[in-house]
Amino acid sequence: MDRLDRMQLFVRIVERRSFSAAAADLGLARSTVTEAVKQLEEGIGTRLLERTTRHVTPTLDGRAFYERCLAILAEVDEAENIFRDAQPRGLLRVDAHGFLTRTFLLPRLHEFLDRYPLLDLQIGQGDRLVDLVREGVDCVIRAGEIDDSGLIMRRLGTITEITCASRTYVEIHGMPKSPDALEGHLAIGFLSSRTGQIMPLEFIVGDEVRYVTLPSRLTVNNSDTMADLARRGFGLMQAPRYRLQRDIDEGVLVEVLADFPPPPTLLSALYPQNRQLSPRVRVFLDWIVKVFAEAGL
Repeated sequence: MDRLDRMQLFVRIVERRSFSAAAADLGLARSTVTEAVKQLEEGIGTRLLERTTRHVTPTLDGRAFYERCLAILAEVDEAENIFRDAQPRGLLRVDAHGFLTRTFLLPRLHEFLDRYPLLDLQIGQGDRLVDLVREGVDCVIRAGEIDDSGLIMRRLGTITEITCASRTYVEIHGMPKSPDALEGHLAIGFLSSRTGQIMPLEFIVGDEVRYVTLPSRLTVNNSDTMADLARRGFGLMQAPRYRLQRDIDEGVLVEVLADFPPPPTLLSALYPQNRQLSPRVRVFLDWIVKVFAEAGL
């Protein structure tokens, strides 16, 4: 393992906070990683990492060395790309909501992989905002405003949101005419992964957004489960139109308060700001921008 290899390994250990996770990411034996770090610290003449039974964290010197390693590795990548075909290669780790992935990305995935045959793609799916650096993810696609100064955001479009309920629910509770007529109604509670609180319903009333919190007998943290509960008549829910359009077309769900829609939701791609944007991330971002633009978002 040469000097640059040890730098790349050190950066991965700091970001993953684990010798074992870094070893797995890079396809190395745990003993190889341990020995490489030992050689790195002996060569520099200072302790770079603090080890505990649960986490690995950089020392003050280690944090400074990490920042220098990032800059050096970025310069090396840029220099190499000038003199080679710059064909992106390697494993690209992305994370996006499952339904969004199945609706927009999977139908066109062949064109991306055919265009970049040296790329492998690992797709994680979930509602929560992952820790990109700690979990080794290159890029995430998320809806909503993201307040994280450690991430760079690339806008992909806006998503139209709607309020809906099952026909059975409307037959029992009635069809409200305005947000002021929601007394006696129920909502399916959705827990925000950022705040840990139930998210209120949102309605555009005139020039302002009205927030309404309804009683929730059922609370979930998974949007697939929330949609299934709505189909079964447990309450009102709000979600992207693309997600529920088929249910509405088939008469399983009906749109409620169509004259007072929720505000549209920003859709973005996010990646860490302290990394040089690699060719594999750059081509993926360019591709998804095109996919969502052609989808009309």
